[in-house]
Amino acid sequence: MQSSTRGDLPIHAEGSKILLTPYEEETMNSSADKTTISTDRAPRAIGPYSQAIQYGNLLFTSGQIGLDPVTGELVSGGIEAETRQVLTNIQNVLQAAGSGLPYVLKTTVFLKDMTDFSKMNAIYAEIFAENPPARSTIGVAALPKGGLIEIETIATIPSGKKV
Repeated sequence: MQSSTRGDLPIHAEGSKILLTPYEEETMNSSADKTTISTDRAPRAIGPYSQAIQYGNLLFTSGQIGLDPVTGELVSGGIEAETRQVLTNIQNVLQAAGSGLPYVLKTTVFLKDMTDFSKMNAIYAEIFAENPPARSTIGVAALPKGGLIEIETIATIPSGKKV
C-alpha cells in the first residue's frame, strides 16, 4: 500500500483504488442532499455521468455540446448555431431542476478554436445580457463528437425549489 497526503489528509492507495477515511466514506456516500437531474429536453449523457447534480441549492451541470436532443447529432451552422444549442440545452437542464439562466453563477466555456471567441461571445452576450455570470474560456484540442464548443455551469436554485 502506498501513502501520500492531500493537503493535511492522508491518502492510502491500494492498486488503482484510493482508500478513504471513515469520515470521507460517510460524506461521499451520503446522498441525502445530492440529487441527479435529468431531462429529455437536453441530450442524454454520452458517458457515465449525469446531466446535472443538485446539492443543496447549488446545481452543477455537465458540459453540454451543440447536440440536438431529438436527433442526438450536432446542429449545423457553425459556432453560432452550436453556441445557441448549447445554451438552450443548458437552459433546459437548469429548468428541470427549478433554476434557469438568470441563476447561473459561473460558466466554463471550452472552444475548439479560439478564433471563434468573438462569434461565441456575441451569442453569449445576447443570452447573458444582464448580470452575466463569472466565466472562464479555455481553448482545447478537441471536443466530443467533433463539437466546436462545450459549456458547463454552476447555478443556484431559488429558495423553496427542491427537485
